[in-house]
Amino acid sequence: MDDAVKRECLAVQNSVGILDYCTLGKIEVKGPDAVQFLNLVYTDNKGRLAIGQCSYGLMLAEDGSILDDGITTRLDTDRYFLTTTTGGAARVMAWLERCLQTEWPNLKVHLTSVTDHWANISINGPNSRRLISELCHDVDFSREAFPHMSFREGTVAGVLARIFRVSFSGELAYELNVPASYGRALWEILMAKGKNYNITPYGTETLHVLRAEKGYVIVGQDTDGSVTPLDLGMNWILAKDKDFLGKRSLSRAATLAAGRKQLVGLLPEPSHEVLAEGAQIVDQPRVSIPMPMLGHVTSSYFSARAGRSIALALVKAGRSRIGQAVYVPCLDGSVVKATIASPVFYDPTGSRQNV
Repeated sequence: MDDAVKRECLAVQNSVGILDYCTLGKIEVKGPDAVQFLNLVYTDNKGRLAIGQCSYGLMLAEDGSILDDGITTRLDTDRYFLTTTTGGAARVMAWLERCLQTEWPNLKVHLTSVTDHWANISINGPNSRRLISELCHDVDFSREAFPHMSFREGTVAGVLARIFRVSFSGELAYELNVPASYGRALWEILMAKGKNYNITPYGTETLHVLRAEKGYVIVGQDTDGSVTPLDLGMNWILAKDKDFLGKRSLSRAATLAAGRKQLVGLLPEPSHEVLAEGAQIVDQPRVSIPMPMLGHVTSSYFSARAGRSIALALVKAGRSRIGQAVYVPCLDGSVVKATIASPVFYDPTGSRQNV
């Protein structure tokens, strides 16, 4: 499986990979108060979205911890399309319904779960624009006309589709949403047309590696019930010009306390050593009991694009320790040295997804 994941990662980097993304949660929000509602439940300002634009956002619980994340797209004046984590689809739908019914029952908003209405096929890689352009002739796919984090409607292989230019791989990418009954047919057409580009199907194991290389978190794996946007270094996503659920909790003394665990990257030594996910992190190579724990490994993979093993971790005051060495005890009794680094291991400027 390791060889398959490396091959799929390099295929996405060098040409084009295709992913069945149907399981992603999908919710439509409609009504005259839709944007007001979204601004209350997301940390960023959805009112700034123009029709046809997308934005990434975090949804917090009352205590300021991260509940879910996803992309919001403005389809029309009073109509929005949300994606959620796959495992969080039902939970987020129930959370939004609860907020509407108990917290803001005066808002005129309708929620509809459409997860099983739309098949979602994601194509990623430098040749993805060429591939989609061969199948869709009523959309301008140039960088200027269709920039990153935007949305268009068009006809793909004869099927009316929603096309989102968003990327969870760090490469030029498009997500194609078509009615569920057309999903397999479109997949087969993309596979046939994509032979000219050595199109390669990839799965969720590869998806996890690609996103970790970019420092993109998975809620529930790189977070837990205590992690806030501040701990992830995502202060930029907290709107200062509006209120939102959980905002007050972010100013609590405990939330701002020094020494909280923060998301960082780890570079194990030797470079081929893949750390165990969930492994504890300590500050000395010799294991003694009791030993204070600095944090733990949340995601760990061999990165074909970086040419070495990488990991994401939550480490106490981690951002202030970048460049320092830490140690990870293993189940076999050995101890692996690792250097704390930025959580972005590949294309830190984002140039590849913005071409």
